[in-house]
Amino acid sequence: METITTFPELRQARAKLPEPVGLVPTMGYLHAGHLSLVSRAREECASVVASIFVNPTQFGPQEDLKAYPRDLPGDLHLLEKQGVDLVWMPTPEIMYPVGYQTWVTVEEVTLPLEGAFRPGHFQGVTTVVAKLFNAVQPQKAYFGQKDAQQAVVISQMVKDLDFPLEIVVCPIVREPDGLAMSSRNVYLSPAERQAALVLYHALMAAKSAYDAGERGADKLRQILSDTIQDEPLARLQYVSCADPVNLQESHGSIQHALLSMAVLVGRTRLIDNILLGA
Repeated sequence: METITTFPELRQARAKLPEPVGLVPTMGYLHAGHLSLVSRAREECASVVASIFVNPTQFGPQEDLKAYPRDLPGDLHLLEKQGVDLVWMPTPEIMYPVGYQTWVTVEEVTLPLEGAFRPGHFQGVTTVVAKLFNAVQPQKAYFGQKDAQQAVVISQMVKDLDFPLEIVVCPIVREPDGLAMSSRNVYLSPAERQAALVLYHALMAAKSAYDAGERGADKLRQILSDTIQDEPLARLQYVSCADPVNLQESHGSIQHALLSMAVLVGRTRLIDNILLGA
């Protein structure tokens, strides 16, 4: 496994890789969810490139950039075990040199949900991902369903800007008790870790209602909200029952939907989702 930092190093290493190339963009502090993306890329591509970059432009002024967990030696060990061919670890100065002034903005699908609570977040995401795609030139790129809106936004960007690659969205990987794996789970105290299960329980309650025949979008949102509010350590930011493609909130009877939420457990912000009728 080769590790590189600069753009010239990347171009030289990329030229030697057999096609097709799969890219797994990460911010590091890897867990089984990230490794499931690597495994899928390894199955489908002749070469696998992973990037590790904690992207400062997708963090808001009150968010946890400095505190974001990091473990580069552990990450590299895991990626090597997974058979990754190349790991690119650019610095902020490389990605955003002095005088940088170009941004990629996707419009409608970035406005609701995470976009409403994290202004500027998706501009940071789409800009850095566009730079990754331009630099690595993969045929496929792998993202997790846990960041459902991110996957929709990046897919829209790829379509609109005619990137010649396929976006592969892989299922959420959960702990045995249902908690969606996240690098931010490390912030949770033992009591908060237990309370965090309320996100999964809320989704399962709504899914059970859907499976029993409930199709009312408002009712499904109410089930999510009521379940979250029963947990004293949880503070709800939003619940959503939305169209999985355009992310507009659904009303009346639904057949397909993305149920999603953002919840503060203690000081840790957690998101989770499930697709209904997929």
